[in-house]
Amino acid sequence: MSHPDPRTADAVRADVSEQYTRAVTEGTGCCSINPPAAAASSCCGPTAVVPKGNAAKLAGYAASDLASLPADAVTNSFGCGNPVGMALVKPGDTVLDLGSGAGIDLLLAARFAGAEGKVIGVDMTDAMIERARANIAEAGAHNIEVRKGVIEHLPVGDSSVSVVISNCVINLSPAKAAVFSEIARVLQPGGRFSVSDIVAEDLPDWVRAIPDAYSACVSGAIPEQDYIQGLRDAGLTDIEVVDRFVYDPDQILGMLESDLPGFAERLAGMGITRESIAAVLPTLQGKVASIKVTGRLPA
Repeated sequence: MSHPDPRTADAVRADVSEQYTRAVTEGTGCCSINPPAAAASSCCGPTAVVPKGNAAKLAGYAASDLASLPADAVTNSFGCGNPVGMALVKPGDTVLDLGSGAGIDLLLAARFAGAEGKVIGVDMTDAMIERARANIAEAGAHNIEVRKGVIEHLPVGDSSVSVVISNCVINLSPAKAAVFSEIARVLQPGGRFSVSDIVAEDLPDWVRAIPDAYSACVSGAIPEQDYIQGLRDAGLTDIEVVDRFVYDPDQILGMLESDLPGFAERLAGMGITRESIAAVLPTLQGKVASIKVTGRLPA
């Protein structure tokens, strides 16, 4: 289940962390442009029409949810779905967010969990942790804790959480089987998970060869069938893909360009032009999608 990347796992993580540090300080992109609430909803909502050059990640957040969050949490959201809406978080739940970023899903989960519940975020990037903690403080949320760590080795106890959520993060892991096992380890018996993520089928070598495409949630993605089987192999059950959105080639290019500041310049340094990529983008038709997956650990 580990992605066949020539870099070491630590090198992959370091590059991803560096890219997202840049994105959170320089980011543009559909779900990271700090628009008014209504504009953010039209960009990230389930019926969005995504302009070319913007990240085609249809997050499915309600306008009312976005309007009530700190602007920075919306500005620096790099997700591809709304896992909180699917997780059916109940009052008193302990929720764990894998790769919690600037905190948009932490804050939404905290509302559902209530004062009797608890929400834990885990992220490996210091800049994201700093943003999340600032947004939590601005929102006045007292039931959220953010911990530094990697999702392959979660700083969370066995059987300690009732819900696991994640938003466009597991595809970035160089050891996805370890992540799936960690989800099973930390869930309480009967606990449930809700994950939004990117999957990809038969990507051509030229995509796999671009390091930035990994950080843009494209080249590290695995086929949907392998993703589901990985969850099952970890002992998770009742697995269901509840939603699927297939990106067209223009939207894939938008994901690369808008989520990664300086993407075009770095490609130029590799001798790769935007025109040369655009010319072969049609080979990606139907191969990259965002899915929303739910399931549980057997009771």
